[in-house]
Amino acid sequence: MRVQPTKFNYKGLLPLAAAVLLAACASGGGQPASAPAADLLGPTNPQVLLLGEVHDNVQGHKLRYELLRQRVEAGWRPAIVMEQFDRENQDLLDKAQKNCLDAQCVIQVAGGARWEWQLYYPVIQLALTYHLPLVAGNLSRADASRVVRDGVKSSFDPRSVKDYRLEQPLPEVVRAGQQQEIEVGHCNMLPEMMIGGLVNAQVARDIWMAKIVRDQQPKDVVLIAGNGHVRKDIGVGYWLHQVTPALTVRSVGFVESADNGGRYDSIQRLAPQQRDDPCKQLKKGK
Repeated sequence: MRVQPTKFNYKGLLPLAAAVLLAACASGGGQPASAPAADLLGPTNPQVLLLGEVHDNVQGHKLRYELLRQRVEAGWRPAIVMEQFDRENQDLLDKAQKNCLDAQCVIQVAGGARWEWQLYYPVIQLALTYHLPLVAGNLSRADASRVVRDGVKSSFDPRSVKDYRLEQPLPEVVRAGQQQEIEVGHCNMLPEMMIGGLVNAQVARDIWMAKIVRDQQPKDVVLIAGNGHVRKDIGVGYWLHQVTPALTVRSVGFVESADNGGRYDSIQRLAPQQRDDPCKQLKKGK
């Protein structure tokens, strides 16, 4: 798929680095074949369901919502962790879930400015209607900037550093895979000095999401996040399996591009969303 990169401001690399990750996190994955959304999971609900997205693909949002709606209406009651809410705003999100009657109110109380919130309205409304906990899963831009500067473990407590082995260098398969995603997602035009920090920030997001998903146990969990985050080889799925006990995890990519490469357990093919050339602004900024 193609992502929409942010124009670089070389005088403010750290704030920019955090912002750029928002565009990159939807990257990854494609499909050799595709099944209807309702058939992607089989009859059994997993303990953890990772549902990806191309952030601006309207069809993908609709298909993912239908998959989730059918499961919930059949009786499933998972917590819903959302990349779209910064984890620092969990208190606001809790307040909104308690006091709001509709999703628009939740968005106004706890949503930020970075997302096309109407695409997420149905999922949020589903959570309100069925009293499903909404859980904030993302780093703030400030935290992401700190990770870019100080490394992956800078945003974690000592126990998490130990659990996820963050005192050691990142596994090469993770670092190399994330670097490829970030470079391709930014039109192979990133300055080399930025790449390592952006990799660290993306990995920190994945580990935080994995940690937050685990914190919901024993409740089942659905994660709503970009395709890059729900990858089982280098994303949240990878980090969930680094801590015991093992969970039953299912990853579904909602993708536009080709060549799945084992990134997801299931894939849903999407028609590419019409959008401007995502590399155009970067070319102007050179």
